[in-house]
Amino acid sequence: MENNIVKMEGIVKRFPGVLANDHVDFEVKEGEIHALLGENGAGKTTLMSILAGIYRPDAGIIFINGHPVHIKSPRDAIKEGVGMIHQNFLLVASHSVTENITLGFDRPRFILKRRKLEKEIQRIGDQFGLKVDPQAKIWQLSVGEQQRVEILKMLYRGAKILILDEPTAVLTPQEVQELFSTLRRMAQAGHAVVFISHKLDEVMKISDRITVLRKGKRVATLLTSSTNPRELARLMVGKEILFEVRKTPPKEGEEVLIIHDLSAFSDKGLPALKKVSFSVHSGEIFGIAGVAGNGQKELAEVISGLRPAHGGSIRICGKDLTSVPPRRVIEEKVAYIPEDRKGVGTVGNLSISDNLILKTYRNPPFCSGTFLNHRFIHDYAKSLVEKFQVITPSLETPAKLLSGGNLQRLILAREISCSPRLMIAVHPTRGLDVSATESVHRMLLEEREKGAAVLLISEDLEELTALSDRLAVIYEGEIMGIVDPKDVTLEDIGLMMAGKRREKTA
Repeated sequence: MENNIVKMEGIVKRFPGVLANDHVDFEVKEGEIHALLGENGAGKTTLMSILAGIYRPDAGIIFINGHPVHIKSPRDAIKEGVGMIHQNFLLVASHSVTENITLGFDRPRFILKRRKLEKEIQRIGDQFGLKVDPQAKIWQLSVGEQQRVEILKMLYRGAKILILDEPTAVLTPQEVQELFSTLRRMAQAGHAVVFISHKLDEVMKISDRITVLRKGKRVATLLTSSTNPRELARLMVGKEILFEVRKTPPKEGEEVLIIHDLSAFSDKGLPALKKVSFSVHSGEIFGIAGVAGNGQKELAEVISGLRPAHGGSIRICGKDLTSVPPRRVIEEKVAYIPEDRKGVGTVGNLSISDNLILKTYRNPPFCSGTFLNHRFIHDYAKSLVEKFQVITPSLETPAKLLSGGNLQRLILAREISCSPRLMIAVHPTRGLDVSATESVHRMLLEEREKGAAVLLISEDLEELTALSDRLAVIYEGEIMGIVDPKDVTLEDIGLMMAGKRREKTA
């Protein structure tokens, strides 16, 4: 089979009511970085989870190094040289790098020869450009360093085929470049790399070949050098996608949100925000950039009333709303698109129509006295589902059964229908495919045009620089600078994300 390390033929995987993989063929060669693309629900992660031993196929066969194999568990996959690095790292925070890498490994069996193991880990790290201190505790490491530990863990176990699921989602631009350098070294050493991503530009930079899945089927396998992002997007969704974010110059109005010396604690009781100050005007998208865990979550929760402030003030439309209950914030027409769609943004067991009235059910005409007006609610929910193109079997379908993209459309429908004066959008396109992402971007720009103030918190720098009129960078709970995205490079933003303060601000 020439230099094919992995060949999957006719893979079929069914879940209740869903055909996730429909007779999919896929191969990855020795020394190759192979990108796997597709919309949400296209079957990418399912296909790779079968290769990694997390799922078993209903039909089809897998060849590794020319021989048919039966992978029944992740342990079987490791024995065959297959390792999968998930977007959410599987590390024990209180253990050291060496302990995490050897955890669950069958050697050494009784006595941990720490010094010898640390040297071996250091050697592998040096070979592939994975710089990390073997003695450091996981909680002491940055997100990028933790990802290196996950890769080292697979390399230490002898993996020759590495699967990376959305590996750049939480990295700074500099960390992304370091990761790409590592992947190229791995390919040059004869490893096969499968790169799952929604970011077409990154796929074009790093991959040798690209396989596109749509609705569970393989629609194309292409040489990266012979394609472009527009063609890939069309193959993914079956229609042309407009990549350019078309926005008019900002019509900057009054200050809607004024944050002054805001401080707050994290869930662990540690300082998460340290005297943060900025303002957002009507008709403006104000972006917040930063690596995950630097205070973005706490900032959004303090403004929306879900977390008390420890110091400073929050003024919305001229009113002091510091540490008030969420209901009081809602009354000032503040829309909130949370990071956690299922845990905070929706109530999974409630119906589509019930989720759409969570903020308005107390008000006429949604209710009459103490009783809900079910006929009005049905008609209202039906109109929003049609307007925002929420794909659902019925209005009574529980929200938890919706796909990620449709769940986000449901939340946007509820929040935008309230005609917000301030919109807080936290990672609004995370995990969404190019079609759903384009739809969300369009909605945010429409609210900006209507005069709403939009606070956009994201880890996608391309999204932030394309949509934001001004951009602040947060690091360890402090603002490193406020800039005009047109006046800075991604490298400049990346340096601020790593803690370099910028003196001149917009």
